Amino acid sequence: MRIAVNTRFLLASKMEGFGWYTYEIVKRLVENHPEHEFIFFFDRAYDPKFVFGENVTPVVLSPQARHPILFKIWFDVSVRKALKKYKVDLFFSPDGFLSLKSNVKQVGVIHDINFEHNPEDLPKGARNYLQKYFPKFARKADHLLTVSEYSKQDICKTYNIPEDKVTVSWNGASNEFHPITESQKLELQEKYSGGNPYLLFVGALHPRKNVQRLIQAFGQMKQSDPENPYKLIIVGEELFSKPLSTITISDKLREDIHFTGHLNLEELALLMGGASVFTFVPYFEGFGIPLVEAMRCGTPILAGNKTSLPEVAGDAALYCDPFNVDDISEKLIEICGNTELRTELSQKGLERSQLFSWDKSAENVWKVLEGIGLPKND
Repeated sequence: MRIAVNTRFLLASKMEGFGWYTYEIVKRLVENHPEHEFIFFFDRAYDPKFVFGENVTPVVLSPQARHPILFKIWFDVSVRKALKKYKVDLFFSPDGFLSLKSNVKQVGVIHDINFEHNPEDLPKGARNYLQKYFPKFARKADHLLTVSEYSKQDICKTYNIPEDKVTVSWNGASNEFHPITESQKLELQEKYSGGNPYLLFVGALHPRKNVQRLIQAFGQMKQSDPENPYKLIIVGEELFSKPLSTITISDKLREDIHFTGHLNLEELALLMGGASVFTFVPYFEGFGIPLVEAMRCGTPILAGNKTSLPEVAGDAALYCDPFNVDDISEKLIEICGNTELRTELSQKGLERSQLFSWDKSAENVWKVLEGIGLPKND
């Protein structure tokens, strides 16, 4: 079988959510199925490290697809022509964008449809494109994959898609995430929080990540107990050029909060392992990979109780209402002040983390691709 893959998010300089998903899944597909041929469609010069095997043919297609107008040109013109030129049997798109002008069989991964429920979170151009075309992609696809049962039900209901057209395959997390020693934790506290225990948030500084309410709740916790030693570390970068100035922090609280920006995987894994609590309270998530990363480290979790987060964290988290600052603050006080609770959540997280692996995810993806791409009599 000849499988073309949308690999436009495999970027050596800056890997984000779609890029890491593509990397973890497609690398395993290539390595586990050398009998099949893969054609990678990049939209710019690629790093050779992303050519995962001799059964991969890398192809650069113009233009660089990073704007709604260019999306349409890239997928409906450049990709369509390339699918025909390379006699492709199946097109796999890990970011859900498909070629509406091609008759080649296509499988897309729609991670979530936050833009349908919280359109104000995105710039107007991107929002309008996603709302116009993702219903078309969902109908065009021969099959869809998604990353949680929550997202499946949301996609099927919102786009009127039959449930048997959508397969759920949970995400995994890197093996870099694992428990660390007490001495390592102390070193991290000295480096990032002035020798104090710290709470951690990891994620893009996107409105739906709810960082503003988390900061407000953290401030309330500190105000209720001025001797509280905890600091808050926020790891992540801005999206859509929204300045950090849109996040309000009082002068008094500013010394207790540290923004790290982007961190490499190794440093992020250490920071996660050293956290007293991982605080993750988005109001919308299709999955929430940082939850699995925290569980792998044995780091206790405070999570929002909306969308996919309870499905992923199960009984390995303390939950709060992400829209209620008072509730977030109360739960922060509870988890920070209860050593027994943190120990219990840590153990449950380590156990639950075994349910999630990129190997399992890739195997599930392959079953779908094989079922759609191969002739029925094979």
